[in-house]
Amino acid sequence: METDQQGLNPAFMFSDRDEAGSCPVIVVTGLSGAGKSTALNVFEDLGFFCVDGLPVSLTHTIMELFARENPKNFRGLALGMDLRQSNFAREWSGFRNRLQQNRLYLQIIFLEAGSSVLVRRYATNRRPHPLESEGMGLEQALEKEKLLLEPVRNDAHLVVDTSDFSIHDLRRVIKEKWECLDQVFAGIRVHLISFGFKYGVPSEADMVLDLRFLPNPFFVPHLKGLSGKDSAIGRYVLEDDQGRTFMVRTREYLDFLIPQFQKEGRYRLTLAFGCTGGRHRSVAVVESMARFLKDKGYLVSVEHRHFQLG
Repeated sequence: METDQQGLNPAFMFSDRDEAGSCPVIVVTGLSGAGKSTALNVFEDLGFFCVDGLPVSLTHTIMELFARENPKNFRGLALGMDLRQSNFAREWSGFRNRLQQNRLYLQIIFLEAGSSVLVRRYATNRRPHPLESEGMGLEQALEKEKLLLEPVRNDAHLVVDTSDFSIHDLRRVIKEKWECLDQVFAGIRVHLISFGFKYGVPSEADMVLDLRFLPNPFFVPHLKGLSGKDSAIGRYVLEDDQGRTFMVRTREYLDFLIPQFQKEGRYRLTLAFGCTGGRHRSVAVVESMARFLKDKGYLVSVEHRHFQLG
């Protein structure tokens, strides 16, 4: 197969949405201990050909070998990359620039988790962190890794915080979010999260909006047992004067904001809407906002993070 002058094969690394959808290339990366191996197993179950621990310098070679072996036998190619390759972060910048120059695209999933969670996971599996050494302990290694991988995180189409996920939760979430990621070439992807403040704010959110000023159905006996997915809750929360005003002004704000992110080349925008328990107000607002943004033609995904807990 012929390659371009920088070694990348444009016939395989598609820039056209329809072609890319037929044979996507996924890079799974992120913080060590955040669940990369589990995510790769999910893609393997989905019919992807998976390679873990791949050096950035070998990426285009693997792609060409995969294409030569008849990729129709697989749904796509999933590549696991991390700091086991000592110069990963440095080589990533050059690789990304080569992709942009050739108008070629990968779909990138970045997994992360809170420092305390990662420390606990390492204590459980007793494996050393890739950056640990005699002069650097685990917590220092984790902080250094975050700094090194920040440029990669910024390039990601999807960021997943696995702090509260079991292995089974992560498998489910990756499968669900892949359905939207599979269409990433349509443009910026808007991910909406409803959550409860008493359970914690989503760390991957680009913006957080506090909805606790809206009328609370929890204190209305005939509404307490319902959720924000029920029309009665939507009417109670959104047809109140405060609710109507909030929705009008927030829609106007997003009408202005999202195109500005698109102009800057952003792949994703994650908006988190929080109420006290994450069951009534935040869910009703996210459901309504998702309909609004879909009608505007945006690619929208929805996650009700604390729906079952509120």
